[in-house]
Order: sequence, then structure tokens, then C-alpha cells
Amino acid sequence: MEITKDLTIPKLFLKQVNTFGKDKVAMREKEYGIWRPITWNDYYENVKYLALGLISLGLEKGDKVAMIGTNRPEGLWAEMAALCAGGVGVWLFQDSLNEEVKYIIEHSDTKFIFGEGQEEVDKALAIYDQCPSLKKIIWDDPKGMRNYKQDFLLSMDKLKELGREYEKKDPNIFDERIKSGHGDDVVLLFYTSGTTSLPKGALLSHNNMLTMGKHLMTVDPCYESDDYVSFLPFAWIGEQMMSISCGLQVGFTINFPEGQDTILENIREIGPHVMFSAPRMYEQMTRSVQVKYLDATWIKRKMYEFSQYVGYKVANMKFDKEPVPFLWRFFQFIAYYTVQKKLKDHLGLSNIRSAYTGGAAMGPDHFRFFHAMGVNLKQIYGQTEVAGISVVHRNGDIKFDTVGLPIPDTEIKISEEGEILTRSPSVFLGYHKNPEATAKALRDGWLYSGDKGFIDDDGHLVVFDRSKDVFTLKDGKPFSPQYLETRLKFSPYIQDSWVIGDKRDYITAVICIDYSVVGKWADENKLNYTSYQELSQKPEVLALVRKQIETANKDLPDVAKIRKFANLYKTFEADDDELTRTNKLRRPFVEERYSDIIKALYSDSDLVNIDTTIKYEDGREQHIKTDLHIMTVGKE
Repeated sequence: MEITKDLTIPKLFLKQVNTFGKDKVAMREKEYGIWRPITWNDYYENVKYLALGLISLGLEKGDKVAMIGTNRPEGLWAEMAALCAGGVGVWLFQDSLNEEVKYIIEHSDTKFIFGEGQEEVDKALAIYDQCPSLKKIIWDDPKGMRNYKQDFLLSMDKLKELGREYEKKDPNIFDERIKSGHGDDVVLLFYTSGTTSLPKGALLSHNNMLTMGKHLMTVDPCYESDDYVSFLPFAWIGEQMMSISCGLQVGFTINFPEGQDTILENIREIGPHVMFSAPRMYEQMTRSVQVKYLDATWIKRKMYEFSQYVGYKVANMKFDKEPVPFLWRFFQFIAYYTVQKKLKDHLGLSNIRSAYTGGAAMGPDHFRFFHAMGVNLKQIYGQTEVAGISVVHRNGDIKFDTVGLPIPDTEIKISEEGEILTRSPSVFLGYHKNPEATAKALRDGWLYSGDKGFIDDDGHLVVFDRSKDVFTLKDGKPFSPQYLETRLKFSPYIQDSWVIGDKRDYITAVICIDYSVVGKWADENKLNYTSYQELSQKPEVLALVRKQIETANKDLPDVAKIRKFANLYKTFEADDDELTRTNKLRRPFVEERYSDIIKALYSDSDLVNIDTTIKYEDGREQHIKTDLHIMTVGKE
């Protein structure tokens, strides 16, 4: 598809509606156990009258329209309606706290906000009086909304009614708004994850989004017959990349899970052809397989071990671009039909043509695991400021320590300081209300990413880490903590890890155990416990985690090995400001919050006293008073 400067997302939307109409399913949603199909005509009808409703309420070109809620058709309708009316889309994470909602709504000058239901409406109500630009709060799920009578509240059904009435007054306005758009117009105001400071609002144009999607589809074509499962938050640029930038151009069917707790089950039911997720989903899949292996009978464990041995052997040959001998192809055939086929089907990956991971580093152990199973998993590299992606692995040229090659029409170079620079049609327009940050990020036509990396002999980009996160080891060499953290998370017993050691005598780690997996292990070993806190400090659990760390330490130089660790009394949580909404660790924040633990890890102490209060999203507080054990690795 040719992407001209005049093309916009709404214009492309109209073109696809005319192409597919009532015969092709645009999206499906699972409700009450049944997949509900929605055709392109249905999609169009909802978008048109929501857009006309917004126009009737005074939405003008360039006005901001925010959306908050889970992945559902109504969320995509609201976004597309805002764009067709000439507005700019602003997405918020569904689990954002009131302060986060207030900051984005106020900073973006949002005029209308779509909330899924009562929970999201309550968040909007809490900040309504503090955001003078906000005029209307619109909801679509009536559950719990019976007694909400404020005149600035409006249901989506009522908004569509207003749209139908407005169409009688001005029947051409919908088409006129769409025709008046230009590819250089701002289409999305997307807020970055904000690992070290307040989120910045990246301004993205129609052309930014469409060129990025076109170039990814040039590398890995998708087809209108494909199925895609939308489960990543729409507030993450990666989901916009797949559902809008790529999905709209190709016309594949977008499937929405019934709920967050049914994602893996719904992926199995749909069997998508393409998949994109942050590493955490793939880590969860890996952990589920490892747990099943631990619970399996002796014969099943041996069959799995054989298939893994063969799978890893064949995968390594392919990584090294070596021919696979007939004998190993025969073993691979046996492994596939005895174990791998069922395993892929269990995970919902039987039809996968390309699976992508991005947003954070994925360790080589996870990469090898999926390729050993025959899943074409690829690392991508990108950021909000390039509309999603600039670099991706190619089929037959996958190196698990790189992120691949630039997509077409994209240039990558490394500055003298080792920073990754990008130039492409998808580079954003700048930061909203932040000219200083814009001037720092955009220089001489290049985007300065803030990531350190280098280009290897094969032209592949190697992303080292965020510049601010790179360690200097005791011997003066740079080191990426993410590399070791991802190795640790390959263990089914470890949910999260935080590696410490910049300019220190040795490396240490704070570990968050996986409560369900470790709890099951504890039950099998007849260990009594009453809480996460108690389980994490059991001597047997500490010994179990030490073994996982010793495994992760293998093949690392002594100076980069973890020497001490502590099991945290809780998991890292976004609601506690320890993680971003995209599950990235806020290192400066946790360093300050857990300074006592760091101090103990670098002293002769074997205990650290914890006396703190945990705050939950619903306002509840829990006082915690406990001792954390400081454990040594490699020697007693």
C-alpha cells in the first residue's frame, strides 16, 4: 500500500470499510463464553455515530479525546471516532491511579474522556473539578452506573443517539471531517512510561503511524485472513502498532479476550497468526510449561527432555546458519509430533507465523526456549517516539543477543557516546508542551534514544541498556543489569528481579519469588506458611532461590556474578510506583525506597529489619514488620 502525505488513518478506515463491508469480520469479543463477531460495517456504524456525537458536543479539530479501559471493541470505536472527528487520541492505562489520570488529562488539555465503566468513571469524577478543559465523561458499561446523575456524564448509546440526530442537520459533516485531514496532522498524543520522571507526551502524526506499519509489514507480511489477539493495553504504543498501524492496513481480524485472567485461554481458542507482547507474557508462558514439567510423570518428563534437547540442538544450528543434518531433522520430526505440537497447541501458538517481543530486553534463555519449540520469536526495538518500531529480526537471521536490522526507510547509527540514533519517516513530531525535551531528543534530523548500543559485524543492532541504567563493574567495564535480570526470570520460581552493583565491589540482587509456583513447591515439600512474606524468608526457599542464582551466574565473569541476595517480602507493583505501567523497573525510586536493603547487601549484616506500610489501589493499608535474610551465593 502506498502511504502518501495526504493519507490519514480515518481515510484508510473508510477505504477498508468499503473493501470489506458486511462480509468480513473486523473484530471479535468474547462475552459470557461466546465469541461475538463484529463486521466492518458494524465497526463503521459505531464509529460514525460516536464521531458525530462528539462533533455535536463541540469537538473541534485538534481537540484531545482520552480513553481508559480494558481492550474491547468500544475502546477502539471511541479512538477511531475521535480521529474521524478530527480529534487527537490520548490513551491511559486502566490501572492508572487518580494522580496519574489527573496529570495526563490536565497536561493534554483533554476535552472528552471515554471510561469503560464505573471504576474508570470514578477516576474521571475524582479529577473532574481539577481539569477545567474536561467537558464530558462518556461510559459504555452500565453496570453500577444507575445512580450516577451528573449532567456531564453520558453513555455511549446516548452519544450515538446525539450523532444520529446531528446527521439530520448536517449529513455531510462526517465525510468532510475525514477529507480535511492530512498525513502530517497529529493523530495520537502518547505518554511515555516515565521510568525516572513524569511521563512525556509524544506527538505522533498519521504519517508516522502508517509508514511504520507499512515498513513492518514489508518485512513480515500479514494477511486479511489472519487473526490477532489484542491484550496489551492500548495505552502502550506496541498495541497501537499492531491494531492500528498494521491491522488497519492489512485488515486482519482483531480478537478481544473476555478478561485479563483469560488471556492465555483465549489465545489458545483463537490460535493467532501473529502475536506481539512484552517479555512478561512469554516469561509467563515459559513458567507455565516449566511448572507442568515439574508436575509431570517420569515418562512425560523424559519425553519433554528429549524434545527440548533436540529442539535446542536444531535451533542452535539455525542460529549459526548451519545446515541441519538428516538425522537431526528426523529427531526433530519425532520431537515435534510427540511433544512440541501439543505444547504449541496448549500455548495457542500452533498457527503463529511471527511472534514479537519488545518494550524490554528478553534473555537468551527465553529466546532459545521458544525457538527450540519451533516458534518464530523475534526481538524488536523501538519506542513511542518512532511510533512503535525501528528494528526487527529477519526470518533466518535471528541472533538472540541482538534486536535485528532496521526496517525499510529507517537509518540507525551510534553516536560517539554510544547512544542509538534513529532517522525515519516514523520519528515523532516532538513532546507536547516540552520544547526543551524535544530539542534534546530531536537534533539534526535524528532521534536521540537515550539507549546505549552498538552495531555488530552482521549489521545487527545490539541494545545494551538505557544509558542511565548501564553499570560500571569493579573492573571498569560496562554491564547491563537487564541481562542478568532476564536470566534470573527464566527460573519458574522467580517472578521479578532487581540487580544492583554500579561502581560497587560486587553484584547483588533483590528477588521477588513467584508466589503460586513457590507456594506449590512448598506444599509438595510440606512447608507451612501463611503469607508471601513468610514464604519468601523460609530457609528452604532461600536455598531454592540461591540455586536459581547460581544457574544464572554460570558462564559470567566473576566480577559480573551475583554474590549476595535478599528475597523481598512482596512483589514489585506499579501501584507502589516501583514499576511503570509497562512493567519497567523504576530504578531510582526502588533504590531510594529500599536503601536499607542495599546497605545490608553491602555490609557484613545477615539480616535487615523492615518496618513499612503497603498501600493498595483501593485505599487499604497493611503494616509490615519483618526481617529479611541476606544470603551469600557461591560460598558460605
